[in-house]
Amino acid sequence: MARKLGQIIARGQSTWLVRIYQGRDPETGTRKYLNQTIHGAFREAQRFLNLKLQQRDLNRTPRAVAITLNQFLDQWLATSAKPRLRARTFHDYESLLRLYIRPVLGTRLIGTILQMDMQGLYAQLFARGLSARTIEYTNAVLESAFRQAVRWRMLAEDPCAGVDLPRVKRKEMQALSVEECRRFLSVAEESELYSLFALALTTGMRPSEYLALKWSDIDWQRGAVSVSRTIQVTGSAWAFDDTKRKRSRRVVKLQSFVLAALHALREKQRAEGEGSCSPANELIFATETGMALKQRVVKREFRRLLAKAGIRSVRLYDLRHTAATLGIAAGVSVKVISDQLGHASISFTLERYSHVLPSIQDEAAAKVERLLVA
Repeated sequence: MARKLGQIIARGQSTWLVRIYQGRDPETGTRKYLNQTIHGAFREAQRFLNLKLQQRDLNRTPRAVAITLNQFLDQWLATSAKPRLRARTFHDYESLLRLYIRPVLGTRLIGTILQMDMQGLYAQLFARGLSARTIEYTNAVLESAFRQAVRWRMLAEDPCAGVDLPRVKRKEMQALSVEECRRFLSVAEESELYSLFALALTTGMRPSEYLALKWSDIDWQRGAVSVSRTIQVTGSAWAFDDTKRKRSRRVVKLQSFVLAALHALREKQRAEGEGSCSPANELIFATETGMALKQRVVKREFRRLLAKAGIRSVRLYDLRHTAATLGIAAGVSVKVISDQLGHASISFTLERYSHVLPSIQDEAAAKVERLLVA
């Protein structure tokens, strides 16, 4: 009969003896056991037994001892991360590891890195002024790498698991008021990018989405635009990429004045022959040579128009929040807004814009009351 690898033996009230068979002594032939007394609930003893059995099976294999974190990260990035990540995300992964992880732990053998090492590193980064959000993102990247090391049986456990991270303070979301939107659009009419800002303000598209739009994406009869790709810029190079998630592929209805602005832009491009020799001449928003328009150019023009309109400074991305807020305030179904924004779920939309809902609920309650009370 095969001998049990581990046992949990009751030794009194909330006291357990964990006994793990470790084989026979090569010289004497006697059986060897690891005995550990655990105080507390039975699940604590079971957790200890499971951990020790896992460590016994994996034993931090010689391969793990013989490879440094730098060597492992190089292999993980090339064979596991790069094939499944978008180019921009992969670039971010490389940057975070290069800036914050490799200088401190890169030369360490991965089998010697413990949770306390990770905790100490993150405390140092936070003390240096690194934001809690960046530390959280860095930990997520490294945790993904270490989980792969566990799956590859190079480590018994992920040293990032259970590490306490600085609390992330969510940035307060900014949105333009209706009056500010009117002033902004009035001033923006003078800009070459008027149609872009009108589209962003009314559809809530992400900058990477509307900068990737082609003329073929517009259905002029239906008055709608298809979002099916994004544009990613790395250094001086750019390329089309998939949308952020599957639900981000969507068809968005356009308002009449936005369609008119886009039609005027198309006629202007046809008249001037912009981008006729460029491989990117199907882009709606492009440079004079037909190449992809960069976000920094759009941001610079956006700031100029805000200042001219006497509007407080907000981010370009806040036009997305403005579109959602205006829609909710106008009584548009949250389901419709969630679909328009390409959110992962309606619950995410509700959570993201919960600050707008109370006033909408008040209005809804008043409408129901008018129906019921003559």
